[in-house]
Amino acid sequence: MRQLPNQASWRAALFPFVFVGLVTACGTSSDNVADTTDDGASSTVATAQTSIGTAQTTVTADPESTDEDSASTDTSEPTQIAAVSTFSIEVWADNWMAVYVDGVLIGEDSVPITTERSFNAEVFTFEATYPFTVAIEAKDFKETDSGLEYIGEANQQMGDGGIIAQVIDTSTAEVVAGTDSDWKALVVHQAPLNTDCEHDANPDATCESLIIETSSDWASAGFDDSDWTNASVWGAADVGPKDGYDEISWDPSAQLIWGTDLRVDNTILLRTTIS
Repeated sequence: MRQLPNQASWRAALFPFVFVGLVTACGTSSDNVADTTDDGASSTVATAQTSIGTAQTTVTADPESTDEDSASTDTSEPTQIAAVSTFSIEVWADNWMAVYVDGVLIGEDSVPITTERSFNAEVFTFEATYPFTVAIEAKDFKETDSGLEYIGEANQQMGDGGIIAQVIDTSTAEVVAGTDSDWKALVVHQAPLNTDCEHDANPDATCESLIIETSSDWASAGFDDSDWTNASVWGAADVGPKDGYDEISWDPSAQLIWGTDLRVDNTILLRTTIS
């Protein structure tokens, strides 16, 4: 019969195997800890990078943190709002006028053109920013397209026109513009072209006329008036201003103007830009 080894011998024989198993187990455990630590470190780095990236995005969106960068790259000039000023325009016309500023009607003659001997002065007030365009429609009275007045009466005749105006800055009382030969002009109604019809019994049948259709935006600031002619300057002796003309103290820069013919030119459009 085989004898079993005693307890001490058994433990001694088993110890090497247990030790090796423990060492192996500890090594495996250490590797796992190291892996976990590496993974944790990597995770921490990634989180830090994400946080930094987010912070950079936030900083970029913050205008207070980018003043220096904006100053070095933004070369645009600050927008300046033009100052609004108040002006008045004083006008006298033979016989009727309507005044526009940048295409907007600011006033017209208070006396209807059909009123006999409608000579009067008007003053209109408006607000504008420089530069602005002043446009005037001026009419000499005519009964029909024949260009004549008092038709069928003993004083049947051709009329004559004329207009004068000055623009005043109300804050300084300075005259900033007056009608002169620099104003652009377009005669849109001429009659009679054959002036010998003046005393005909039926002038509507014998008198010839020229009527020009105009664009609806002729008074606007952006309208191209480059093909218009310049207004003609006339003296007081030619126009014979009356009734209201002497009520205004006219600046020397303001002159009586019209088309090239005081009698044949019945309706005229006038424009100037004040800057």
